[in-house]
Amino acid sequence: MLTSIAVALLISAAVSLLMGALLIPLLRRLKAGQTIKDIGPVWHISKQGTPTMGGLMFIAGITVTVIAFTAKDIRKGELAHLAMLAFALLYGAIGFLDDYEKVRKRGNTGLSALQKFALQLIVAISFLLLLRRMGYITPNLYIPFWNVSVPMPEVLYFVIAAFAVVGIVNGANLTDGVDGLLTGVSLPMAIFFAFAAYKWDMRIQGVYAGALAGGLAAFLVYNFHPAKIFMGDTGSLFIGGSICALALSMDMLLVLIPVGMIYIVTVLSDIIQVSYFKASHGKRIFKMAPLHHHFEKSGWSEVKIFVVYTSFSVLFALIAWMSVMGRFRI
Repeated sequence: MLTSIAVALLISAAVSLLMGALLIPLLRRLKAGQTIKDIGPVWHISKQGTPTMGGLMFIAGITVTVIAFTAKDIRKGELAHLAMLAFALLYGAIGFLDDYEKVRKRGNTGLSALQKFALQLIVAISFLLLLRRMGYITPNLYIPFWNVSVPMPEVLYFVIAAFAVVGIVNGANLTDGVDGLLTGVSLPMAIFFAFAAYKWDMRIQGVYAGALAGGLAAFLVYNFHPAKIFMGDTGSLFIGGSICALALSMDMLLVLIPVGMIYIVTVLSDIIQVSYFKASHGKRIFKMAPLHHHFEKSGWSEVKIFVVYTSFSVLFALIAWMSVMGRFRI
């Protein structure tokens, strides 16, 4: 199984690299460039026009790899990987719609916040119901570290899970604000799920996690500072959906707290900033939100932010691993 994960990683990386070589010139010809917000750091203006929707690169690599590796599982009627892939692809489609509207309008506003929230919530609930019907999740909430599962009313579990998914997906979206940042912090998360799937003998999840890791590693070649392409909401929502799909299909929702801590901190920094700004009639806690922009305005380079955030993501992935060691009987 470890070989399958490693080969999935390599194939996904190869396909994603090839897609990048083809996609970047195409997006430039189509003038599908990023519009930089006026309220952002002034030095980001130089990134104006950088091709966006680059998430299509690793989405293609992951999709091809997962389907190719699991053809025999489909014939056996094992469809968990298709449900996971469809879930992530639907989130990617929401992001694509948002990116397309931004490019079409030549602005930085796509779908409204309400439209995105409603679509994300519908996708989350649909996926949860599908996994429940397929028998991959139960309304028993697994508690990391304590290695116990707490029975819950099914409706309450679905409500908690649905809002957790939307929160994590939006956390991924908000983290994508510095060259390579979301790619870097998400790579340790994918590796965590690959090792967890290997230890728990979950081949399908392992292949998906390996493909995700390979696609992200390949995208980083193009996305590291100075970025030649941005993933856009197409890529960030797909990544968030993939991380949630892995956690849910392994029936350990709460592992998203340690492994996705960077996403959570990013969302909280934005909520705290907006709430305090409104309550204090214009005052701010951070120089700018989300938090990585605060560090930018404090003088940190994009490379330093990338290294520090990715290092912390590795640390939180290790903490997440320790939190589930009892479940995997290591």
